[in-house]
Amino acid sequence: MILAGCARAQPSPSPDRAKQESLSHWAWVVVAGDDEAAHADTPTRAFDNARRDVIKALTRRGFSLANLAQFSVAGGPGAAPARIDPIFARLAALANSAPTGCLIYLTSHGSPHGALVGDDILPPAVAEAKTRQACGDRPTAIIISACFSGTYLPTLAGRNRLVMTAARRDRSSFGCGEDDVYPFFDGCVIADLPMARDFVDLAGRVRRCVAVREDQEGMRPRSEPQIFVGKAFLAEAPAFAGP
Repeated sequence: MILAGCARAQPSPSPDRAKQESLSHWAWVVVAGDDEAAHADTPTRAFDNARRDVIKALTRRGFSLANLAQFSVAGGPGAAPARIDPIFARLAALANSAPTGCLIYLTSHGSPHGALVGDDILPPAVAEAKTRQACGDRPTAIIISACFSGTYLPTLAGRNRLVMTAARRDRSSFGCGEDDVYPFFDGCVIADLPMARDFVDLAGRVRRCVAVREDQEGMRPRSEPQIFVGKAFLAEAPAFAGP
């Protein structure tokens, strides 16, 4: 005997709503890769301040703390030591249970060879191989806030990727001194996330914000943050949830 169901039908979510909800099923890692000020043997909280407040800003826009792993050289509540292999191992584990997409956010000092993670440099080729191993072909946003971070392009570029870097491959970024609250780039990410529609919109806003801040502070040459958006990522780009 077959009984007809009498449960009230629920409307399907709109495409935008579905994309917003998908962010809660993204695996993400946020890393403060150093804790020393630029050009001085003194500590800075700028990278860890950015780690803490980027996490707060992203959770307000739809990311789930259940799918987050955070890392820091300085330590702190909830943060594991910043080391390259454990970061990507944890990302891979999270991606198994949160399969919709991946986000990697790294803030640190950088060189033309890559960004500093603890005592090691993360080369572009290593970042690419480990990201692909952890996240495969799912949409992946990679945001690297460091001097010379444009060196990661084009190695990290891919059809399923969005890549934001704080500077060209031959330029410094600014704001990592002992008295800085955030690096300029991270401060702009935190300021612009409440207004941004999605990652692509955020990238454009942050680039403009950094240029304004550098002009205000008289910093030259400009860092010129870099943006790459793959076609597949653009087609599937998740909308941020309402603030």
